[in-house]
Amino acid sequence: MQDYRKLIVWEKAHKATLEIYSLTKSFPKDELYGIVSQLRRSVSSIPANIVEGCGRKTKADFARFLNIAIGSSNETEYFLLLAKDLGYLTPSGHEQICTSITEIRKMLVSLTSKVQK
Repeated sequence: MQDYRKLIVWEKAHKATLEIYSLTKSFPKDELYGIVSQLRRSVSSIPANIVEGCGRKTKADFARFLNIAIGSSNETEYFLLLAKDLGYLTPSGHEQICTSITEIRKMLVSLTSKVQK
């Protein structure tokens, strides 16, 4: 077990989650149970799976939860693209948050490789 708060990737994922929660406040109200819910669920799943993995006893379990977090980052990226295409995000706002999600995914892939060695 390790302390997830010491992982930079968790900190970045948590900040991205907060940012997306803030961004989605301006989305149309009729999307509350649609894209807003899906986007918030997928982005919050990234740090949540890092936390859950840190609480597991084996490296294999930790790596499995990191892989789930990677999948959630991919899902988040798609919903951000959808939000941009629907006009809910500006192209520059989309690019900025996607850059963060891409950085988080790269960090997760690197951490997963280190854990599996």
